[in-house]
Amino acid sequence: MTALSTILLRAAAVAALAAGATGCAAITPVQAWEKGTLAKTEMLMEGDGLEARFNEHIYNSREAASGGSGVGGGGCGCN
Repeated sequence: MTALSTILLRAAAVAALAAGATGCAAITPVQAWEKGTLAKTEMLMEGDGLEARFNEHIYNSREAASGGSGVGGGGCGCN
């Protein structure tokens, strides 16, 4: 690389960082009327709560352990 291309590369990197930093400053908080949309059940990560409980029950049954999805202990009865 030549000295000119190195200088241009550094200038482009600094410009990209500056543009990224100013873009993050423009983020506004969620307004009160927008929170109703975000609180809908369609926006949940797991979807249906009953289906999530059913899937956890099936997982625990297959693993032969009670609470195998986040609680210590196994199917052997030891804690």
